[in-house]
Parts: sequence; C-alpha cells; structure tokens
Amino acid sequence: MTSPGSIVIAGASAAGLSTAEALRRHGYEGRLTLLDAGPHLPYDRPPLSKQVLAGAWEPARTRLRTQAQLEALNADFVLCEPAASLDAAARAVTTASGRVLRADAVVIATGLEPRTLPGQDGLAGVHVLRGLDDALTLHTHLTAAERLVVVGEGVLGAEIAATARVMGLDVTLAGMGHTLLGDQLGVVVGALLGSVHGERGVRLRLGVAVDGLTGAGGRVTGVRLATGELLPADAVVVAIGSRPATGWLAGSGLTLGDGVECDSRCRAAEGVYAVGDVASWQHEGLGRRLRLENRTNATEQAQVVAANLLGADRPYTPIPYFWTDQYDIKIQAHGLPSPAAEVGIAEGDPAQGRFAALYREGGRVTGVLGWNMPKQARLLRQQALGNQPLAPA
Repeated sequence: MTSPGSIVIAGASAAGLSTAEALRRHGYEGRLTLLDAGPHLPYDRPPLSKQVLAGAWEPARTRLRTQAQLEALNADFVLCEPAASLDAAARAVTTASGRVLRADAVVIATGLEPRTLPGQDGLAGVHVLRGLDDALTLHTHLTAAERLVVVGEGVLGAEIAATARVMGLDVTLAGMGHTLLGDQLGVVVGALLGSVHGERGVRLRLGVAVDGLTGAGGRVTGVRLATGELLPADAVVVAIGSRPATGWLAGSGLTLGDGVECDSRCRAAEGVYAVGDVASWQHEGLGRRLRLENRTNATEQAQVVAANLLGADRPYTPIPYFWTDQYDIKIQAHGLPSPAAEVGIAEGDPAQGRFAALYREGGRVTGVLGWNMPKQARLLRQQALGNQPLAPA
C-alpha cells in the first residue's frame, strides 16, 4: 500500500489524537485533518466523572497535550464542525456546514453518544455526562443541589454517585441490574462494591426499572420507579449507557452494527479505518467480534490503525483492560471478566479492602481483577493470561 497523501480523522478525542500522533511517529509527513463536533482541543475523559465533577481540577488540567505539542503535530484541528456524512468509496467526509473534505484515507473516531430517558430533554436539572461541558454544568448544579438521583448502575453511574456523595449530596442510585457493575464484573464484585456505596451513604434501588421522571414548572422533581416508588431529586443524572456514534454514517457504504464493523486490521473499507469506542473489529485471538469502551483501548488501537494506514498488516489482538476509581478504591480488570464466570480470590482479602481475583469459565482463566492491588493484578495477568491474547474456547 502506498502511504496516503492526506488523512482525515473524524473525531479529535483520545483515539483520534493518538492515531495522528502515531502516524507522525511512524514518519508520516502528509496532510492530517482532525474534525470534532465540540469546541475543545483534545482532552481526557476519565477525570470528568471524578476530579472535574468534584471541582478538584480546572478544565485546563484535562488537556491531553499542550498547545506547543499540538502545533508540533502539524495537523489541522477543525473544531465545532461535526462530520455529517461519509462517501466511503470516494473517501469524502461532508461536515454539518456542508464542507467536503476529500482524502486518501479516513479514520472514524467519533466515539459514543449517551442513551437518554423519554422526556428528559424537556426538564431542567436532568443531565448526561459525556463531555467536558457536561461535567462543568453538572458540577455547577450539584453545588446548589441537595438530593441527586443517578439512573444507571454501570461504571459511569457508580463513579458519579461516589463523587457526589463525597461532595456531600444525598445520593440515590437506581438501576435495572441487581448489583453495581454486574454486567462488567459479575455479582460477586458487584455486591462488594454495592456494600461500599451503602456504607458511604448511597441508597441503592437496584433490580427495578425506571418508569419515568417527574417535574414541576419545567424542572425535575424526582424519578419514578416501576414499583411506584418516587425518588425525590433536585438533580438527576442519566447514565444508562451509550451507543456508538454512527448515525452520520448511514448510506456511507460501510457495515454498521454495534459500531463500525471492521476486519482484524480495524479496516472498515479500502482506505477507511475505525478506532476507539466506535470500532467493532474481529479479534483473531478470541475468534469473535469485539468493541471496547475505555481509554486504554483508544490509545492501543490507534497504534495499530496508524501502522496499517502506512502499509503494515497487523491484527489488533489486545488483552482488554479497564479501570474505575470510586472513593478510595481502584478496580482494575484484565481480560474478559464476564458475569457468567466463576470468581475466586487469588490474593488478599475482600474484608481488608485489598484483593486480587481470577475469573474462570470452562476451566480457563478469562479475567483478572485487582481491588486496590494493582501490582498483584498485573502479575496474575502475566501468569494466568500471558502476553498473548486470550485463546478462543
């Protein structure tokens, strides 16, 4: 493959920026253009639900690179200009303003968009947390509020609940799952995390659907559960998951399912690649299609995409990894710790607040988890999972 003379990257967050930087490190000297719907230069998202929401960090601290570093990248950053459509065959991106950007290659890095509850857009005081401006708006609201209801028992919902509780708010967390992070980590670890939240004063209303929101004078007043229970609130955060931001790709000629469907090289079509939260690719080590929503994947996948854009032929076969910080707890998960796995404590003691666990399915270790034991979790990862991708069952 001839090195492309110009590359357009749709999305200038961690995945898009990492792709651009990897291209330059590999010696690419062609034209680079990064489009983004938002007004901000690349920033880090994990701190939004913690340090930024708590007010401990100023927005500038989330910047992924300094102005000088971005200038050294010699790339055009086109902000407040979302990609609106793509002609994959022609490798032409049309923006919301009608501008057409033609390139030799296109990288799709548009990430996720939050799911919402019916009727939430018509009520003040109901929030989602996806970007920097969302976090700043929510922080301002929480400093004046007393009662917060978080809808969603996944990673984001649990992190927001923990941050708000530390800020001194009265917090209730509601979700359809029976434990916190049950879909990600299973019931054993989920129950332990739920106990921590309960001890810190968060009221949990789990295993029940949200029936709707209540309001008065255009402002939210509570969350109504399917049981009929009403959870009073001055503020509500909806954290019921996200979907890949692929709406703009309708009619592009690409295959869209749970994200942009790619081959094992993260290639969606000739000269078109996808990276980060939006990319669904064939994991050769697992023998299945995978899509990961985390910061580590965005950076690691970008290295492979950049290499393949410049003529390499590398499959992307990572051992998945994510982490979450809640209160004084750091949870790190390696591999695929599915809810169906059997969980066994390998080191430490949950009662002491420090342990490492192994997840097993069919006699095979499929995941490793560390709870305030990062070093031990890394060692177990090397011993149990090795440096190669997980083998298919």
